[in-house]
Amino acid sequence: MKGLRLFLPPFAPDQSGASSVLYEMGGLLVICDAGGCAGNICGFDEPRWFTKKSAIFSAGLRDMDAILGRDDRLVDKLAQAAEKLDVSFAAVIGTPVPAVIGTDYRALVKMIEKRTGLPTLAVETTGVGLYDRGEEDAYLTLFKTFAREAYPVTRGTVGVIGATPLEFASDAPQEAIVNALLRLRDLSPTEPFICKDETNETLSLPLQADSVYCYGMGAGIDAVYRASRAEWNLVVAPSGLKTAQYLQRTFATPFLILDPSAPALLPETGFDAKRILIVHQQVTAHTLRRELRRRGFSDVTVASFFMMKKEISEAQDIHLDEEEDFIRTVSDGNFDCIIGDRTLKRMVPFYTGGWIDTPHFAISGRIS
Repeated sequence: MKGLRLFLPPFAPDQSGASSVLYEMGGLLVICDAGGCAGNICGFDEPRWFTKKSAIFSAGLRDMDAILGRDDRLVDKLAQAAEKLDVSFAAVIGTPVPAVIGTDYRALVKMIEKRTGLPTLAVETTGVGLYDRGEEDAYLTLFKTFAREAYPVTRGTVGVIGATPLEFASDAPQEAIVNALLRLRDLSPTEPFICKDETNETLSLPLQADSVYCYGMGAGIDAVYRASRAEWNLVVAPSGLKTAQYLQRTFATPFLILDPSAPALLPETGFDAKRILIVHQQVTAHTLRRELRRRGFSDVTVASFFMMKKEISEAQDIHLDEEEDFIRTVSDGNFDCIIGDRTLKRMVPFYTGGWIDTPHFAISGRIS
């Protein structure tokens, strides 16, 4: 049965992904719902809620407000909150309620900007998509709204796009990513998955800690305004690819698709397998495959329940829609080792090969 879950918990939805991107940006975030969606975001899908403050509010739409589309009441509530908080912008994040009634987000943004004077964006999530779609929409809307001015390129500056707790099972994934970047010494323009402009023939290495900007995880809205100064961008999750492509078209900023923190997930020694299956978000999985091939393992397949971008997909890769897809893949694949969140193991009790646990918060809700 399509959509039936017997083993896995529900995956984080798109509004949770959008909220995750904007959580640390210093804005006023309004979840356009009746109360339940905001509760799920803060209570289940956002591990930073218990350690870091963010101005996230529920619109608290009553039945008739939603049915009649009383946007003025939402604007009134947002304006009252903005008067009491030190915020630099406002964001409205969609849920099934505005999707069903056909909310005019463009008009809503104009009303909020006129009333509050705050630059405002709307992420038109529907609650139907998964978290990575919401992240993708939020990144792209954020940079299209605020990254408009072309600043001089600063040599050795890197923008990191795609790092959220949902992708990396950590409430501070930027630390591992930045530390791994600082250790890079031999990255070249011919590195797999690099997309570059003719004027960018080299990448400045090694980097300095203060020259790496992890958008939404340490780097706030000011860094987004000055995104054009980056010498290159690093895409660490599929949700960041569209934005990196947009910045390349707009400012000719080259980008690399790589998760530099991923190789640390693999054991240094004692690992031996002929056929390997990796199940994770696609960029982390591809980086693991790159590392395995560097170590001499050639037969590696990537699978994911989430985005599978054609730019980094290979012919044998598999997109998983249902639990049955994963069960069938493992049953038919004759894999010696699976690299993935241990929550997936409950679906394949018959599997007797090796397993390397790589937590994925959007699947298991587990912080590593």
